Amino acid sequence: MSGLDPLDIDLVICATSSPDDMFGDATSIAAGLGATNAFAYDLTAACSGFLFGTVTAGQFLHCGSIKNAIVVGADALSRWVDWEDRNSCILFGDGAGAMVLTNNPDTTENSITNGLPGILGYAAHSNGKGYNDLKCAYEGTGQVVATPGEGTTVSKGSYQRMSMNGREVYKFATREVPTVLKEALDAAGLTVDDVDWLLLHQANIRIMETVANRLGMPMEKVITNLSDYGNTSAASIPLALDEAVRKGQVKK
Repeated sequence: MSGLDPLDIDLVICATSSPDDMFGDATSIAAGLGATNAFAYDLTAACSGFLFGTVTAGQFLHCGSIKNAIVVGADALSRWVDWEDRNSCILFGDGAGAMVLTNNPDTTENSITNGLPGILGYAAHSNGKGYNDLKCAYEGTGQVVATPGEGTTVSKGSYQRMSMNGREVYKFATREVPTVLKEALDAAGLTVDDVDWLLLHQANIRIMETVANRLGMPMEKVITNLSDYGNTSAASIPLALDEAVRKGQVKK
């Protein structure tokens, strides 16, 4: 869709919490594309990963150090859900999506006033105090390695099944998401009334309905494909954005 040659890509960021390789998938993605001029790395931020990756790539583009970047959001949470927990395992799906970002000098100046595309503003926060409400924690098992004496016990790596306190996650999302969206709009010099479409992480339809209501935005303006794929974590936004562009909903 972008019309770029792989050799034109300077950066590949893969946002994932379930990589095929613990050392990262972005380099393999770049190699598979033939993007041999790009530097590549993974970014782990769970459901926020694609947005954080987009903001990160935007900073590289803004400072002029690169021209073209690919941001990938990909997760396979079916590997880590607890299939005995029917309250959470049915909510998640596997998916991947990608977006190309370009530093175009013709659109970086006065993008907002001229109605040109670009990252007009952002806001981002983290709160580790909610760690226990949604996690996939390390769970090593002891393994004795033969060394002089009685041997040495090391940790054989593995992870627990993913666990989620749905009630607390819902309360957090419906409280904080409207706030951070208003911050992002302020940073862009826009208001809710200026927004044509709202694309949220596809976590829960009730969360999206509540966020839209608190912003004073009708659900008709909210892009959603949750019923088709479930919560695909870092992949949810690029999947929904791709569909919206192909349907003609989202335009330049």
